[in-house]
Amino acid sequence: MKKLIVRTLTGALFVAILIGSILYGWQSFKSIFLVFTALTVNEFSTLLKQHKKTTFNVLLTVLCSMLLFFAFATLAHNDKVPPILLFTPYIIVIAYIFISRLFSKEGNALENHAYFALTQLYVALPFSLLNILATAGAPAGETYHWLFPLSIFIFIWCNDTGAYCVGCTIGRHKMFERISPKKTWEGFFGGVAVAVGASVVMSHYFTIMNIWQWIGMALVVVVSGTLGDLIESSMKREMQIKDSGNILPGHGGLLDRFDSTLFAIPSVIVYLAFIGIL
Repeated sequence: MKKLIVRTLTGALFVAILIGSILYGWQSFKSIFLVFTALTVNEFSTLLKQHKKTTFNVLLTVLCSMLLFFAFATLAHNDKVPPILLFTPYIIVIAYIFISRLFSKEGNALENHAYFALTQLYVALPFSLLNILATAGAPAGETYHWLFPLSIFIFIWCNDTGAYCVGCTIGRHKMFERISPKKTWEGFFGGVAVAVGASVVMSHYFTIMNIWQWIGMALVVVVSGTLGDLIESSMKREMQIKDSGNILPGHGGLLDRFDSTLFAIPSVIVYLAFIGIL
């Protein structure tokens, strides 16, 4: 009972902070996701170091992720600054990381470079791309709107809720039992139904897209988010861990909370570009 209370309170606080930061405005959005980027990259980097005993510099890895996020954030909301200037600090730190390995005899250079690159591509880049979604649908003369970033999380939460309820009730056919024994196809389609239902409701209030485009976005989020969840589960199984961290009591780590989001963000960007919103 105590664990359930802790889990519920932690989840409610996390959701409140997330939604509040997105709705409040550009500065709070940028600040909270810059923190999430740094903490999630640090968490993932630490796991990789513990698993493979690599020697890549976690502090510089986190710094790189923050520089990448800041570059995308500034680029998305200030077109007066040349992109080359924004990304130069990020490039310089990466160059230092790779060149410094030439003078180090510790660890495996190939593994160090590969795991560093993984932290940037898997975690830092998707978080950074969220800044692009935050510009879509902005009113004339403004460069920020909360609609699409928040929509991704709404669809993910709806999908998780539907998948859990239906899966626990009638779930019989396993999706990927070797990777995630509790996921079922019944649960997956239950999640699809709830997310699509949410998209239909949103189409009545936000006419930037028609009902079919909203449904399409919900499907993109559900499919890509489910893949993201499964991929993180496969990595945790390889590392032989249950949770990616313990920063959120009762919920594990931040990577556990954002695994679906990391795949949904770039997928939604491609989708919105395809239908002409971006």
